[in-house]
Amino acid sequence: MAQPPHSPSDALEGTIERVTFHSAETGFCVLQAKVPGLADLVPVVGQASAVTPGESFTAQGHWTVDREYGRQFRAHTLRIIPPQTALGIEKYLASGMVKGIGPVYAARLVAAFGTGVFAVIEQEPERLRTIAGIGPQRAQRITQAWTDQKVIRQIMVFLHGHGVSTSQAVRIFKTYGDEAIEQVKENPYRLARDIRGIGFISADRIAENLGIGKTAPMRVQAGVSFALSEAAGDGHCGLPVEELTALTAELLAVPPALVEEAVAQEAASGKVVLEATQGRDCVFLSSLAYAERAIAHRLHALAEGSPPWAAIDSAKAIPWAEQRLRLTLAPSQQEAVRQALASKVLVITGGPGVGKTTLVNTILTILGVKGVRPLLCAPTGRAAKRLTETTGLPAQTIHRLLQFNPHQGGFTRDEQHPVEGDLIIVDECSMIDVPLMHHLLKAVPPDSAIILVGDVDQIPSVGPGQVFRDILTSQAVPVVRLREVFRQAATSRIVVNAHRINQGLLPEWTVPSGTLQDFYFVPAEDPTAAADKIVRLVAERIPQQFHLDAVRDVQVLCPMNRGETGARNLNGLLQERLNPPDDQSLTRFGWHYSPGDKVMQLVNDYDREVFNGDIGWITAIRPEDQTLVIQVDQRDVVYGFEDLDEVMPAYATTIHKAQGSEYPAVVIPVTTQHYLMLRRNLLYTAVTRGKQLVVLVGQPKALAMAVHAKPSDHRWSKLRDWLEQAL
Repeated sequence: MAQPPHSPSDALEGTIERVTFHSAETGFCVLQAKVPGLADLVPVVGQASAVTPGESFTAQGHWTVDREYGRQFRAHTLRIIPPQTALGIEKYLASGMVKGIGPVYAARLVAAFGTGVFAVIEQEPERLRTIAGIGPQRAQRITQAWTDQKVIRQIMVFLHGHGVSTSQAVRIFKTYGDEAIEQVKENPYRLARDIRGIGFISADRIAENLGIGKTAPMRVQAGVSFALSEAAGDGHCGLPVEELTALTAELLAVPPALVEEAVAQEAASGKVVLEATQGRDCVFLSSLAYAERAIAHRLHALAEGSPPWAAIDSAKAIPWAEQRLRLTLAPSQQEAVRQALASKVLVITGGPGVGKTTLVNTILTILGVKGVRPLLCAPTGRAAKRLTETTGLPAQTIHRLLQFNPHQGGFTRDEQHPVEGDLIIVDECSMIDVPLMHHLLKAVPPDSAIILVGDVDQIPSVGPGQVFRDILTSQAVPVVRLREVFRQAATSRIVVNAHRINQGLLPEWTVPSGTLQDFYFVPAEDPTAAADKIVRLVAERIPQQFHLDAVRDVQVLCPMNRGETGARNLNGLLQERLNPPDDQSLTRFGWHYSPGDKVMQLVNDYDREVFNGDIGWITAIRPEDQTLVIQVDQRDVVYGFEDLDEVMPAYATTIHKAQGSEYPAVVIPVTTQHYLMLRRNLLYTAVTRGKQLVVLVGQPKALAMAVHAKPSDHRWSKLRDWLEQAL
C-alpha cells in the first residue's frame, strides 16, 4: 500500500467504502476508506454514532502500525458527512441504512433523481411513488427512516460544534436520544450527572461554548452539587455551610455570596438539605440525607418485637452446639450467642483471631435445626466467597441478593418485594456505604432478623458515610464487641501485630533466621530502595522461600497511587519483571495489557457482573474483533478495547481497593513519601489482608508515624444523630 502522508497534525478525509465493525452501544468502528491520492483502501478506527458505506468523513488523529493489520488511521474525532456523489449516494442507500431501500431501489432512485434524491425524500416525498415498486407504505418507511437519520446527524454536528468529542457525543445521544440537543441546551451541567466520562469540568466547557456566563445561577448551582458530589467521593454525606461555600467559590471563581444564594435555591428545590450535626450547620445531598434518615428508621423498626423463631433455651443450645462443632466458646462468645438468639438486630465486631467466624457458625448451627432460613451476603464477590468458605453455606453479594437490574438502574428487591429469609447475615459491614445499606434494609422483611458483622477498626467504606461505626457507637441496637484473641490465632504474628497496631503499638518481628516467620519488616533507606526491594521480594524471595506464585499469591498493597512506592509506579515495575509486554500486548489508556496479566476492575459493571476491586487474569487478546478476555472467578468476561479504562494492572493496588479481600501474602510499602496517608487504621487494614505472610518494606520512621497517628477518617454524616434521636 502506498504510504499515507504523515504530518504533526494528522488529518484525513475520504469516503467510506466498507464498515468492517461498528458497535451501536459505544460507537466504536473500524472502516475501510477511499482516500484521494491513495490507490488502496485505508483502515480507519474511531467512534461514530452511525456509519454507512458511501458517506464521506473528515477525521483528526494519528497514523499507527498494527502488528496484525498493518498501517491504519486512529481517529480521536470522526465526523460523518452525507455522500455527495451519485455513486456514493447509491452505495449509501443500498447499504440498508434507510429502511425500505435496498440495492435495486437505490439504483432506481439515483437514476431518477440523481444527486437530488435526498432533497426529494425530505421535501417532496410524494415523488418517491413515481418509482416502480414504491407504494404508500414503502414511501412512508423511507421518509421516516431518513428523518431519523437526519436527527442523529444534526445532534452529532451540534455536539461536535460545542467541543464534545465523538465518544462523548455517542454516549450523550445514547442517553438522551432525539432530545439530546434540547437537553444539553437547557442544562449542559446535567451531562456531569448523567453521562459516564463527562465530569463537571467538561460540562462547564460545553456550557461556556453555549454562552452560559461564569456567574449564571445555573452554573453556580451545578457547582454546589459538584462540590457535594466530590465530598461524597471523599466519604462525606454533606459539608459545613462555610466549607461548602469556600470550596465552591474557589472552584468556580465566583463571589461567596453567589454560592450562598445558590445553596438556598438548591435547598428550595429539594436538591440539598440543610441540617445541623456535630455542632455545625451542614448542607447534605438530599438523596444521602434521606437515605441516612431511612436507615435509622428501618433499624429501629426491625429491632422491635421478637425474632421469627420460637424462644430458644440458650443454656441448652450453646453446649449442644459446642459438642456438635467440637469447640469451646469463650464467655464473650457465649454471651453473643445468647444475644443473637434473642434479638432481631445484632452487631458483631472485632479484629482478626477473635472468633467472629466461630460465633457466626455457632449461631447458624443452632438456628439451622430450628428450620430458620438464613441468607448470607457481603459487599463484594471476594468477601461473599470467603463467607461461603467459612460457613459452608451459600453467600452472595448484596447486589445479587437485591437483584440489581443494570438496565433500569435499580434493585428488584425492596419494601414491596423483600428478600425471602428469616435471618440475614451481612459480613464486612465496614465496607457498606449509606446508599447500599439503605437499599439492603429496605429489602429486609419486617419479621426477619439481621446480624451485621465486621471490623469497625478498619478503614471506612469508599462510598459516603460511616454506617457501621455510626450504628455501633449510637447504641441504638445490641452490640457485641469481641476483643479476646484466641490461643490458636495468637500463634500468628500477623494477628498479634494487627492488634498491636490497632492499639497504637509498634509491631514486633524477629531478625530473619533459619525459621520462617509470617511477619517481617524489611528496612529501606528511601522510596527508591523500597521499590527495588519490593520487586525482588515479589519476583524472587517470596516465591522461593514460601513456595507461592508471584502473580496469583502475592499482592502489593500501597497507601496511595502516587510516588515511587505508589501503586501506579510499582504496577509498572512488577509488570515489567513478571510479565513484560511483547508483540501480543495491547496498549490502552496508558497501560500495557498482555495475556497472563493480573488486572483489577475499577468500577461496578453490572452488565458484565464484575465489580470495583474484582481481580482477574487476561487469558486472550483478540485483535480481529477488538476484544480482550479476562477470567474473573473462573468465568470468562469479554471487554471491548474501548472499555479498558474500566480495568488496570493489579500487581500493586491501593489498600482501599483491597477491602474485603484476603491474599496468601501481602507486601506493604511504608515510606514517608506517603505521610498524608500514614494512618493507623490504614496500616491495620492492610496487615489484616494477609493470610500466610505479611512483609512491610520501608523506613522505621514511617512505620512509627503510621502506628502512632490516630485515625483521621472524620466524615460529615448525620446517621448517628438520627439513630440516637429515634431512641
